[in-house]
Amino acid sequence: MQNLTLLVLDTSTEACSVALFHRGEKTHINELAQRTHTKRILPMIDEILVNSGLGLNQVDALAFGRGPGSFTGVRVGAGIAQGLAFGADLPVIPVSNLTAMAQAAFELHQAENVVAAIDARMNEVYFSQLEREKVRSDFGEVFQWREIISEQVCSPEQAINQLQNDNAFRVGTGWAAYSQFTEKNLTGSDIELPNALYMLELARVEYLQKHMISALEIEPIYLRNEVTWKKLPGRE
Repeated sequence: MQNLTLLVLDTSTEACSVALFHRGEKTHINELAQRTHTKRILPMIDEILVNSGLGLNQVDALAFGRGPGSFTGVRVGAGIAQGLAFGADLPVIPVSNLTAMAQAAFELHQAENVVAAIDARMNEVYFSQLEREKVRSDFGEVFQWREIISEQVCSPEQAINQLQNDNAFRVGTGWAAYSQFTEKNLTGSDIELPNALYMLELARVEYLQKHMISALEIEPIYLRNEVTWKKLPGRE
């Protein structure tokens, strides 16, 4: 699939990132842009496309970080993805932000059993544990991530009680955010936030297997329901 071109965007946390897979090469832009995602994400997309000499209509599919993450950030990402995909008639590939960090752990550290915890505020984390496995598809064998512990929002204590392997590679901001983890010597790693760069391979595998949706089917994943967020105006 050397001719495949994929564009990925993510605004689900305080990080804001865009990545492109084109002619077998990956390029990306990643920056911290807390509360400025709406101002930065479109210029970042324009920059990465212009630098590659591409127009949006030359992209084969658009992927986005569908959450979990901050309510505002996830909503911004889903809205931008929907607008771009609808306007250019592109298929869409939603990517889990927790799985994207597991993919980063594999690409950077060859980790194949990963537990992710992003600080969700209010003494909670967005949490899951994943294992990399080989599966058969119409395109031969591909690698995917299987959830050992399903995505959820929970307290640090609940996360600790569910851990299947204390030696799993740990990613995310949650480990340093709460003393319950450090008291158990559960510290994080250099991978703290999702990055669109590590969503590219996940999106590529989904594209090969034709696991795509239309712009009208986009649904952001909050895990924490909207009612909870409304109780705390101004919080992300």
